[in-house]
Amino acid sequence: MREPDLMELKDKVALVTGGGSGIGAEIARQLAGAGAAVVISDINLDAAEAVKSGIVGQGYKAIAVEHDVTSATSAFELVAKAEADLGAIDILVNNAGVSGNSPFLEMTEEEWDRVVNINLKGHFLTTRAVLPGMVARSYGRVINMSSICGKQGYPNIAHYCSSKFAIIGFTQSLAKEFAASGITVNSICPGIIDTPINQHVVGRIASDAGVSRDSAWLDLVSNIPQGHPQTCLDVARMTLYLASDWAANMTGGSYHVDGGCVMT
Repeated sequence: MREPDLMELKDKVALVTGGGSGIGAEIARQLAGAGAAVVISDINLDAAEAVKSGIVGQGYKAIAVEHDVTSATSAFELVAKAEADLGAIDILVNNAGVSGNSPFLEMTEEEWDRVVNINLKGHFLTTRAVLPGMVARSYGRVINMSSICGKQGYPNIAHYCSSKFAIIGFTQSLAKEFAASGITVNSICPGIIDTPINQHVVGRIASDAGVSRDSAWLDLVSNIPQGHPQTCLDVARMTLYLASDWAANMTGGSYHVDGGCVMT
C-alpha cells in the first residue's frame, strides 16, 4: 500500500533567512510548492519581495520581511511578524550567510567579525527567537546551512571555514538538547554552486591570479568528482526532505550536496 505523501507541508509555516536570492530563494520556492506558508526574510527587502511575488503569483502563500540576522531585536520582531501574519513557525531554515576571500595575514578584525557574526551569530539569534514556540508545541524542524568548508579547511577563507565548522557543532548541540522536545536539527553542506556569494569569491580569486572569471570558475569546478557544479535546486530538495516527515528520525546530521567533493 502506498504511504501518504510525507513530503507534503500543508498547514506548515516555514521561515527562510537570506531568502531573497540564491539558495535561500530556491528553498523558499520549493517549500511553498510543497504547501508551506513561507516567511522570506532578508536584509534586502526588495529582493525578498521579488521572491515573494513569484511565489504568490503561483498561488502559494508567502510574506517578505526585512531582517538583520546580527540583531537580536530584529530576530524577535521577525518572529512576531511571522506569527501574526501566518501562524506559529514549524520550520526554520537558517540560510543567510556571507563569504570573503582574504589571506589570513591580511584579514582584518572587521572582516572576521562580519563573516562570523552573519554566518554563526545569525544562526544563534534567529534560532533562539524561534525555538520557544517549537518547544511549546513539541514540534519543529531546524535546518542550518553549513558548507563543504565546514568539513574541510581551504586557504584564504579562514573566517568562512571557522563559521561553517561551528555551525555543525551548533547543530549537533541543539539536536541533543531538543531531541526530547520533538524538534530535529540538521545541517546541509553545499558544494560549489553558482550563487552571488560564490561569484564574489570567484571574482577575487580571478583578480588575485590574473585570470578571467570563467577560468577561475572552471578551475573550481574541476575539483568536483562528478564534474559539474551543484545547483540551488539540489540544496532546496535536501532542505525539503529534512523539513518533511520522511526525516522525522534524522537529527544532528550534516548532509553533503557537493558532487563528491568531501567524503567524510
